[in-house]
Amino acid sequence: MPDSQGLKALLGAYGGSDIAGGGGINWGYWIANILFGIIGWCAFMYGWKQKSIRPSIIGIALMLYPWFVTNTILVFAIGIALTAALFLWRE
Repeated sequence: MPDSQGLKALLGAYGGSDIAGGGGINWGYWIANILFGIIGWCAFMYGWKQKSIRPSIIGIALMLYPWFVTNTILVFAIGIALTAALFLWRE
């Protein structure tokens, strides 16, 4: 069983400082990550079933870009732009 210092160090490494309060967790980033990941998965599956490359590529981009962007505002901006591209860039 880890001691309290080890647990705090472990939580600090993953963005949280407190179990109850979730002190350092950026909830906006995680909500955006999950939201655009779900939209990306749906777009990818739609493109896969329709044999269309555009929604598949945009879906993959929606699922992967939050791994490389850590700014919450930028994650939302890119996600909104890619989601809009799904509707604007049709065949």
